[in-house]
Formats: sequence, C-alpha cells, structure tokens
Amino acid sequence: MADRVTVIGWDGSPLTAAARSALGAATLVAGAGHHLALPEVPGRAERIRLGSVSLAARRIAAHRGTAVVLADGDPGFFGVVRTLRAPEFGLEVEVVPAVSSVAQAFARAGMPWDDSQVVVAHRRTLRRAVNVCRAHPKVAVLTSPGAGPAELGLLLEGVHRTFVICEELGTDREQVTVVTSDNAADHTWRDPNVVIVIGGPTAPSDDSAWLAGGAPSASPRGWGLPAAEYGGRLGEGETEPLRAAQLARTGPRVGDLVWDIGCGSGAFTAEAARFGAAVIAVDRDPDACARTLATARRFGVQPQIVHGTAPHILEDLPEPDVVRIGGGGVAVVSAVADRRPERIVTHAATRDAAELIGRDLTEHGYRVECSLLQSVELDTRAWTEKERTVGFLLSGELPDRNP
Repeated sequence: MADRVTVIGWDGSPLTAAARSALGAATLVAGAGHHLALPEVPGRAERIRLGSVSLAARRIAAHRGTAVVLADGDPGFFGVVRTLRAPEFGLEVEVVPAVSSVAQAFARAGMPWDDSQVVVAHRRTLRRAVNVCRAHPKVAVLTSPGAGPAELGLLLEGVHRTFVICEELGTDREQVTVVTSDNAADHTWRDPNVVIVIGGPTAPSDDSAWLAGGAPSASPRGWGLPAAEYGGRLGEGETEPLRAAQLARTGPRVGDLVWDIGCGSGAFTAEAARFGAAVIAVDRDPDACARTLATARRFGVQPQIVHGTAPHILEDLPEPDVVRIGGGGVAVVSAVADRRPERIVTHAATRDAAELIGRDLTEHGYRVECSLLQSVELDTRAWTEKERTVGFLLSGELPDRNP
C-alpha cells in the first residue's frame, strides 16, 4: 500500500504550498491529461492518466511510495475521495481542497447557491437529474459526455427553464453562456461544464435560512391534508384517507417523475410535489387544470399541467416512475401499464370494477394489492357519524423495474 496518498483539488489557480509540497515528494501521480502536464509534477514520478478511478485506486493501493491524485475542483464534493476511501481499497487519504466547480459557476453567475439542488448527470442518471430540474427552481447539474446541456434541454421539452452554462471553468477557455432550455440543443458544448437550471417560483429572500438545498416550505404540516386546505372542493377519488393511502403506496421522492391522471383539484399533485418529485398533472377538464394550477401556486410547487384526455394524451409524455390514476377505468390503466412505471395506484367504486383493473395489472406483470377502504367521519361533539366513504384501493408494483 502507498505510504501516503494526497488528493489535491485544482481550480485553475496556482497550487498552494501544501499541494506543491505533496507533489514534490510524489513517486506516483494520477490525474487527467491537463493535470499531469502541470510543471509541478515531478519528472521522475510514475504517471497514471485518470480514467476509471477504481482502476487507479487499485494501482495506488499496490504502489510502494508516495501517491498524489489530482482532480478538478473540490475532490470531496462528488469527486474522487469517495471512491479512494471505499473499503475495498483500504486507502487513507489527505485532501487539499479547491473551490468546487459548482461554487465557481454560481460565482460567475453572481448568485447564491445555498438554496440550490446539486445533481450529477451521467447517461444512467440523466433522466433523474432532469426530474429534479422539473421539480425545483434552482438546480446545478454537473454534466458528463452524453449528459450535457443539449440532452438536458431536449428532455425538458414542455417545461421552460433558463440555463447558465459554464464551460471549462478555471481554464483560459472558460466561457459562460445564458440560453433558454429549448435552445440548448442548438449548440455544441465543451466538457467539462456545469449547468445552472433556473425556473419556476422562488422562495422569498430570508436571512434566517438554515438548511442547504432550500428549507422546507411554510405550507401546512403533514400529508393527506383535509379538503379545507384545497378550498373544500375535492372529487370522489381525492378523499383524505384515499389520498393518504395513494401517497403511501406510490412513495414519491426526489428524482421521480409522477403522473397524476385526472388531477381534479390538484391535491395529490401538490402533495407528491411537496415530497420533491416532479409531477405531470393531466385532466380533460380545463377547470380542473386551472384548480390544479392555483393549488400548485398556493403550495409553492411547480408541476407541469397538461390539458387532454387519457389515454391518448399520455403518448407524448416522458417516462413516469409512479402513476396515480384518478379516473378513466381499465383503458387508462392498461395504457399506463404499457409504459412500465414502477408503481401504479388507482381506485374503484365497485368490486367488479376493482377485479377488472386488478386483472389487467396482473396481465401486465404487476404484483397487485387491493384494499377495501372505509372511512367514517365523526362529529366529536356528539360522537355521531357525519359522513361515510367506501372504496377499493388498487396498487400495482412491477417487480423487475429498477428504481
């Protein structure tokens, strides 16, 4: 094992005394091509061009001497330190940090970033990164080849965002460009870059902010909120117990895309969005779309609202992770199941309707659960029954779908 491993962050500025000292003593140096070309790298040191960090870590673990790993920005922030410290390599490292590329990007834009989400976009995580950009008003995206500004813009179709694209930060080729998301695909962008994605409502300035990534909103505490929170106008499939059960079955989370088909008042849409998920709300009734928009504004969330009739309107929507179906019967359930979301929840008023839906989900390969939900609202002054609701809750989970 290497006698000493130092990870040095580099942001384009002159190396610190500590970094120069570590490099001067190095017998092995790993880094990208532009790192290995730095004049401070000793000519006698073994050099490893950093492609796979795991492969480099194995070579460092087998090295007898002093190793240095050079990385852009802060190597402890979505950087190489995590891999080097993995148990399988057994490396103890010292870190000489630099300004992270995210901090540099926001500095170039002249914006604070303690209220931003930060995501990494690779080919395998691009869709989830886009969903975060759909759901949140300020997101920094650390891009990679094949998952850059052009791909972000294409997948954000139908959602307007502003991109601040920072290319090759800290180098003499640094460039900052501001474009709208629908124009990002018209250009060829250089790697590496950071994209600041801005859009939707922003929280008012608050000097008492205390949590990075944006503090929880001041909207009502809890979920499955009462009808009064939505103006008292809830549809048959939006009752509090049913909505709470639907949320529990779908489990919306950051990085998910949720379809809310038959969004009604927007109650489920708002609550799913409050979990951090991106939501597309669909309804054939323009008044329902208007109510959902008003609800979203009230709760400070930003779903995409689509006016149209399912299942036809669903054909051009991006792939969902979980879906709540508020109406439309078996035809809509079947069309949704064809898109293979991880989870589907819906409801039925009768056992016959529930059996038809359950059979269709089973035929599509879903593991189906069905519950009979009965809710009795009581007047606590006299402990008498005020209202009773009964319905079937159906949920389908796709066993082989990766989250």
